[in-house]
Amino acid sequence: MRHNSGGNVYNAALARELAALGADVETCPLDGGWPVGSAEDRRLLAGLLSDDGDDDGGASGSTAGHKVTIVDGLLACGAPEELAAAAAAGRPAWILLHMPLDDTGQDGAGLERRALRAAAGVICTSTSAAARIRARHGLHGILVALPGTDSAALALGSEPPHLLAVAALLPNKDQSLLLAALSALTDLPWTASLIGSDTADPAYAAKLRDAVTRLGLEGRVRIPGELRGGALEAEWAAADLSLLISQAETFGLVVTESIARGVPVVVRAGTGAVEALAAGTPPPTPTPTLSTTPTPEHGTAPPLPGTAVALGTDPAPLAEVLRRWLSNPSLRTRWRAAALDARDRLPGWDATARTVLEAVNPEHPAAPPSAAGE
Repeated sequence: MRHNSGGNVYNAALARELAALGADVETCPLDGGWPVGSAEDRRLLAGLLSDDGDDDGGASGSTAGHKVTIVDGLLACGAPEELAAAAAAGRPAWILLHMPLDDTGQDGAGLERRALRAAAGVICTSTSAAARIRARHGLHGILVALPGTDSAALALGSEPPHLLAVAALLPNKDQSLLLAALSALTDLPWTASLIGSDTADPAYAAKLRDAVTRLGLEGRVRIPGELRGGALEAEWAAADLSLLISQAETFGLVVTESIARGVPVVVRAGTGAVEALAAGTPPPTPTPTLSTTPTPEHGTAPPLPGTAVALGTDPAPLAEVLRRWLSNPSLRTRWRAAALDARDRLPGWDATARTVLEAVNPEHPAAPPSAAGE
């Protein structure tokens, strides 16, 4: 991935925290036309596997003298022969799977299935990704290592309220739907920034910028491209609400990054971003009843730092949610309070690294992936 994707952030944070826990970690970036790289791409991957190396953001390291290779699923799932050859040579690799392989037109599901079964083990970065893999391939023994969150400065917000959408400018992220929803709210005071790489799909990025003009949102909406460092932090500091309305999402690191700053989030229902929205929220508090023992089903769920909205192609439901938030100060206060509460409960990346380390450590072996009925 050429842009600052959630998978890249996860890989870098995992490598950092594994090293902090005492593992000897080496990261080995590998360029190429992944997934399902060229013959040369796969040859280079095979060389790294045989040399106990790794991939784009993955890590090869050792625990108590035992060398372990972890390969990002973006590479591994398109190279089953190379994974199988490494296993046959006594160097089975673990797969770190951020999302299932898309239909590549080259039997993506078949490639993925063979790669997963050749792996020493499979680590998914969200429960939704693990569920999809189990349903798709009938595999069991999949470990889930949820993303952690780095601490961040508390956002101060803006007047008028500032909305933030941090995601690569890609059709799946559906910024076009967001712009259409915002165009129905010009009677209310607000500003917005759509921040993300505009190089992965330049035509879509140009379409979004044209839509800002066509919808009369100049002066309201900025699309500056990908920001880093101080420029990005300035946008976060000014934010009052963030949005991640991707059509598909396995987790959505930007959601927890938002909550870490006390900024509530609107996500699309039915995606993995819903799991991220609840990452810092404690389980429901049981409420006693006269006839039954208290159970979570009878409890009261704590408020979420935002909401999940069911979306299709119609921007009206999103516009309705945003209008309610913009028009209702008490709702804004409640969402902000929930974000501040969740902020202190978010797990750190050290928890992610410990989960992975316990799985790959031979003293604490995880069950290898197996097909149902096998």
